[in-house]
This record gives sequence, structure tokens and C-alpha cells, in this order.
Amino acid sequence: MNSLVQTDVAPDIASQARASRPGFARGIAEITEIRLREPQRIAALLRDRKRRSLVSGDGRLLIIACDHPARGALAAGGRADAMADRVDLLSRLVTALSRPGVDGLLATADIAEDLLLLGALEDKVVFSSMNRGGLSGSVFELDDRMTGYDVRGTLDAGFEGAKMLARIDLEDPGTVATLEACGRAVTELNRAGLVALVEPFLCGKINGLVVNDLSPEAVITSIHIAQGLGASSAFTWLKLPVVDQMERVLAATTLPTLLLGGDPDGEAEETYAEWQAALALPSVRGLVVGRSLLYPTGDDVAAAVDIAANLVHHPDRGAADD
Repeated sequence: MNSLVQTDVAPDIASQARASRPGFARGIAEITEIRLREPQRIAALLRDRKRRSLVSGDGRLLIIACDHPARGALAAGGRADAMADRVDLLSRLVTALSRPGVDGLLATADIAEDLLLLGALEDKVVFSSMNRGGLSGSVFELDDRMTGYDVRGTLDAGFEGAKMLARIDLEDPGTVATLEACGRAVTELNRAGLVALVEPFLCGKINGLVVNDLSPEAVITSIHIAQGLGASSAFTWLKLPVVDQMERVLAATTLPTLLLGGDPDGEAEETYAEWQAALALPSVRGLVVGRSLLYPTGDDVAAAVDIAANLVHHPDRGAADD
């Protein structure tokens, strides 16, 4: 494991949380013991969690994402099993969440509750992840069922919203069930006053594998399908990839939009430049990034997150470090 990632509790975030309120784990090693002997502690910590407003200050958000493992997708940074080690992954997440300018987390319950026990979700915005049933590489990948959080679970946890993946393959009959489920979730989230964060893609299969179509035309079409889901769009936001012709692409919507980071193949500087250009567009209100910040080139999580935070909250600084 790289020395730049600490293995038991990272940075000061956990120690600060423990000092302010008892009940947090003393370190990652204690999580299993708490889950075994005191699982009710999770509900208590959720109830008492220090919360913040969804949008404050500059109206922009940097959210750290970690829901790929629940789909069996463990690859990152060119390594097929990068996310397989939970202790290593949690250490990276705690490091990321501790950095100035990081506003919150998007995750499945297992990840979110581990981080809750470590005190890493205090004063953070949290989005739950809903449909993880379309396991990566499976024959049913596009029949993407709501196997993660539901609306009631998101509301009970005191989280600010929920994210759903809406992949659309016009030749796969599983797509319609996914769209119907997403439509119901959008309706229920809007009625509950929670953000419905929809991540749409037009996609197809190449040699049996699902591949997203990242052409501007396809992304524009996916936006129109996604923003029409549900009985209200008052609390609906979009999570979109950075593609060519972003100004044209984002002309397709008035909904607040967060950009996804993905797992880039190119140089980090090129990725940062693409983010910076897209963040300048009016409807873009931040980034939702996981693998490219948690497993960056050089493996310095803190440095990568700081660059992203500058791009989101201090665009005049560009990708320069503080």
C-alpha cells in the first residue's frame, strides 16, 4: 500500500469527530466489532449527525463518489482489483473527505455507514446510491434494479438526496424496467423534498459488453429522457459525463448539473483541463468524482482532491495547488 494513504484512520477528520461526540469508532479496525455487538449505533449516529445545508456559499459542490464496488466493478487506475481492499478504500475515502472544499459523499449503505462510524460524514452532504442491481458484465446489466438505498432509507438516514443510473439501450428490453423504476424513484424523491440525481447514458453492446455512447448527440438525447422522468422535476438534478461540445450538450437542460469524473485513461492534466472548461458553464454546479481522485496518478489522494476542490470552489486558481 502506498505510504501516501494511511491505513487506520486517516487525517484529522475522525479524531476531531470523536472529540466532539462519543460513539465513533476509534479506527477502521473497530468497525467490525461495532457492527457485531452494537449495530444500533449506526442509527444513533445517523440521528445525531451534524448536517449542513445542501447548497451554501458559492452554490457549488465537490462530492466524492464510491458506489462502483456494489456493481462488482472494482477496477480503477489501470488495476482490475484496485477497490477490492476495503481497509485501503476506506482510508482513501477518509483522506478525501477530510480535505478542504470537499462537500460530501455519494455511496451505498455499506460504505456510507463505515464512514459514518469513523466520523467522516459530519457536516457533509450525502447522496445515497439506489440501483446497483445491473452487475458489471452480467447478462442482466441493463435491468438495473433498485438493490441499494430506497427513498425511505434515504429519508430515514437524513441524507440530502439519492442517485440513480439510467442506462438506455434501445435494443435491450431490460431498459424499460430500469426507466420505470427510475421514474418512480424520481417521483418519490421529489415528494419527499430530496434531490433526485439522475445519471443517464445511451448505450449499446460491443462483443457482449455494455458501452456508453459519449457522442454529444447521444448525451443530449439521454438528458431529455432523464429530465422527463417522474411526476415532478423540482428536486431533480443531472449527473453527466464531460464530452465534446459541452456548451451545446448543456443547452439541453435547465436542471442543476454535476459532472462525473469516471476513470480517465488520459493524463491527469488533460482531465483537469476538461473539468475546468465544463465547470465554467452556467448549469454546471460541481463535480461528483470517485476513482480518478481516490486512485490518482502518483497515488497522492490528498493532492488530487485539492486540485479538484480548487477547480470547483476557486476556479480562478485553476488546477494549481494552494
